[in-house]
Amino acid sequence: MFPAWVIYALLSAIFAALVAVAAKIGINGVDTTLATTVRAIIMAVFLTLTSAALGKSQFINQIHGKAFTFIVLSGIAGALSWLCYFLALRSGPASGVAALDRLSVVFVLILALLVLGEHLTWKSGVGAILLTAGAILMAWR
Repeated sequence: MFPAWVIYALLSAIFAALVAVAAKIGINGVDTTLATTVRAIIMAVFLTLTSAALGKSQFINQIHGKAFTFIVLSGIAGALSWLCYFLALRSGPASGVAALDRLSVVFVLILALLVLGEHLTWKSGVGAILLTAGAILMAWR
């Protein structure tokens, strides 16, 4: 059986695919910044309700200092990513936009090496090269 993180990662990929297709349809005739804002509000409400339903809301006061700072920075980076994603979807093909967006995997590898001290293996290096080539080929019209 697969570890739980693999199942969650695959589900994340499936939901990300749905994001691209639904957003491409949804932004037709809508300002992309407004569409991103509405999406963020929906996500915030959904996740707030989920946290409450799972009894996690009580733990909010346990987030302090460095953790809180980096969670905020992650939120800002996520919002900027969504803004750029929706702007790209406005004029680009959903499959090409999604493919280039997945280059985040390569950027994570680079940042993990530089910031987190993770190690590069030949497998991850070859994978990054293949991901980059695949993203370029999928986006190239």
